[in-house]
Amino acid sequence: QVQLVESGGGLVQPGGSLRLSCATSGFTLDHYAIGWFRQAPGKEREGVSCSSASPTSRGRTYYADSVKGRFTISRDNAKNTVYLQMNSLKPEDTAVYYCAAEVLGSSCTESDYDYWGQGTQVTVSS
Repeated sequence: QVQLVESGGGLVQPGGSLRLSCATSGFTLDHYAIGWFRQAPGKEREGVSCSSASPTSRGRTYYADSVKGRFTISRDNAKNTVYLQMNSLKPEDTAVYYCAAEVLGSSCTESDYDYWGQGTQVTVSS
């Protein structure tokens, strides 16, 4: 049974940092693309950062323009966990953050992802 569980969200001041974790189980992480998506109140869900499946794309990463240079996605296949390090956080980063998985994937398109976690809230506010 495929499962993804996010953690690490919380309240942080502007300019601060958070590291989100996506603990996975039920599949071989290396064969799946993992994406981080977010949804702010009143807005559509958007792709933040994605890491392609290694067998197809050698771990290529994607970042939305709004987070380039501030966010970093990484994998620890031994721990079956994917991380999103978020630095220099801004109030506009406030959203529910979801991780998702796509078998042998290489995109950061929401509709391509088959498995989703329950989300973790990130609030950036002074």
